[in-house]
Amino acid sequence: MTFNPGGLPVKYFSPSTIEEAVELLSSGPNRRVFAGATDVVPQMRSGRPAPDGLIDLKGIERLISVTDTGSMWVIGAAAPTVRLTSNPAFVASFPGLAEASGLIGSDQVQSRSSLGGNLCNSSPAADSVPALFANRARAVIASGAGTRTIAVQDVPTGPGRTSLAPGEFIIEFEIDRPTTNSGDAYFRLTPRTEMDIAVVGAGARVDLDGAGTISSATLALGAVAPTVVRVPDAEAALLGAALTNGAPSDDVLAAVAAAASAACNPIDDKRGTIKYRRHVAGVLARRSILAAIARASAA
Repeated sequence: MTFNPGGLPVKYFSPSTIEEAVELLSSGPNRRVFAGATDVVPQMRSGRPAPDGLIDLKGIERLISVTDTGSMWVIGAAAPTVRLTSNPAFVASFPGLAEASGLIGSDQVQSRSSLGGNLCNSSPAADSVPALFANRARAVIASGAGTRTIAVQDVPTGPGRTSLAPGEFIIEFEIDRPTTNSGDAYFRLTPRTEMDIAVVGAGARVDLDGAGTISSATLALGAVAPTVVRVPDAEAALLGAALTNGAPSDDVLAAVAAAASAACNPIDDKRGTIKYRRHVAGVLARRSILAAIARASAA
């Protein structure tokens, strides 16, 4: 069938298997998969070049499922984000990622939006991506050559660009189940409270050992560089830090904030200046780390 989101007819395909999707993607010179169309249709309506075919992944059961295997969660790349935010077990395991997923558009949009689409649209301000980075998620990628698995942080390479080769698409994400005394969090700053793009976003994950010391930490920032970025200097400052009254020392938190600000390579635009974004990055880094620690302590 065909439809006309940008004024030109575009072929529409709805495969029921991964193999069929792979074949369809490779059988045309300019075809694209989509996991919800919450980005691709508005882009076409705004005048971007239309592909000669769009391949809807939501008809493939594996790609819309959310499964706890016992050792990890497997999230279909096209699974509507409402399936994450409405799943009590998933929310209990990854409250920060669930919160980030619940910020993608409106309630109506979340019946279509997906982690795969949010990642592969490659917006530096995508809300779920810092949380995926922080939780060390992996992307399972399909093509005519089979499947391969890479770290999610290796997928986006710039605004609107990914490392996926022609004929490849993400089928699912793998996230290891959190250990005991582990917690994640996501915070963002927006001009409005709802339905807005992040000026800065920060995702964090913290693991505590039996003595209440930070045994590992991950921090990722969005909307501060061409891609979401990890902040290894902040992670190193947290490693081995002891907690007093549920928090690291002021010196450690100051080091986290400073490292976050230093990791930024932002732009000036109507939502914020470079100076403002760097400052906010430090504030949200500290805030997300403290929230992740609080959740880890309560786990």
